[in-house]
Amino acid sequence: MSRVEKRLAEIGVILPSPVAPVANYVPWVLSGRLLHISGQVSIGREGLIRGKLGADLSVEQGVEAARACAINLIAQMKAALDDLDRVTRIVKLSGYVNSTPEFSDQPKVVNGASDLMVAAFGDAGRHARAAVGAPSLPLGAAVEIDAVAEVD
Repeated sequence: MSRVEKRLAEIGVILPSPVAPVANYVPWVLSGRLLHISGQVSIGREGLIRGKLGADLSVEQGVEAARACAINLIAQMKAALDDLDRVTRIVKLSGYVNSTPEFSDQPKVVNGASDLMVAAFGDAGRHARAAVGAPSLPLGAAVEIDAVAEVD
């Protein structure tokens, strides 16, 4: 078991099987030392977390949805690399939050993913980031996040 997987286990995170693409794209692309992970929607243990921040979901529920995205991103990294200890840096997360026009706490929501990356990868989990509102997301998901990671 990798150091990253041990850290995840310590905080109660069990990686699921990677989510299969729902359209014409691949889940990840390794180009040189950069691993690009396609957007992962907020699928948690109990299924897809749907809804709109500022309407049906609280910030806390959005944080949990973003955390689910991060777990799915890490599952894709594991599928791509086999060993999560090969990740030397989480370079960037781009977070999309299904939200009403007046909702402005997208950064707080996406922290659910950012915090998990730091918990899993330590200082190498600190990353550049975007957190934007979207009028809708695929499948009605509350949150979608993609990632770029540097690997050895």
